[in-house]
Amino acid sequence: MVPQEIYIRNASDTEARGPFNLEQLTSLAENEQVTRETVFYNNEKEEWVAFGDDPEMLAAVYPEKKKLKLGAEREIKSLNLGDESAPPIDVTDMLAAAEGRSADTKDKADPAEALARAANIGMHCATVILFISGAALLAPSIDLIVGGDYVGLLSQPFAILGAIDLLLFLMLLLQAVAIYPFVRFRAALGAGFLGLLFYAQGESITALAAVAGSVGIYFSTVFTNLFGVALAALVGIGGMGYFAFAVLNS
Repeated sequence: MVPQEIYIRNASDTEARGPFNLEQLTSLAENEQVTRETVFYNNEKEEWVAFGDDPEMLAAVYPEKKKLKLGAEREIKSLNLGDESAPPIDVTDMLAAAEGRSADTKDKADPAEALARAANIGMHCATVILFISGAALLAPSIDLIVGGDYVGLLSQPFAILGAIDLLLFLMLLLQAVAIYPFVRFRAALGAGFLGLLFYAQGESITALAAVAGSVGIYFSTVFTNLFGVALAALVGIGGMGYFAFAVLNS
């Protein structure tokens, strides 16, 4: 289904343009201001998609041309008549309007920009939580690591999970968001494995902290609004911080 409001940007752009309706996009395409390489924000997939990679949007923006027929000549009233009493518009005014700093546009926030900012903050929150978790899980096995006893590490489930956490931490540090499915799988695995293990040992608070930290990791990569990301960060960092404290002092 083609959305009513569409945000677009070129691959080299740092900011999105819009919102545009379908008629406006078709006009931009006819003037070669929108191409198959231009990307639009897909609300269902929550990602930027090129028009050339979405057959439905491509067909909507580039409809089949109808044969034109000559009609009777008629007079068209121009709509481009300026108001003589209006002040002239200079380059500074146009730049201010484009950046949302004019009197008419300063209160109109760009939803795509806010969404991208929230997603970026979520990625950094997940990175921090994974680092805390990896360091806490590997710390009890530091003697094996320093001694080079990597065979012995294989018998330490905490060390294996900690190594996975640090690997995912490094990947997210490089902004490799393509590994989000693996990060979410690790979050689900950690919540179940660590939570069940510590609960079975009678350490219910530590189990709850491990679950909270894993939940924070998961939802930091899911939420696309600032409130949701802030809540996930609070739960995740707080829970994983307490979990690290409990593990290192056990």
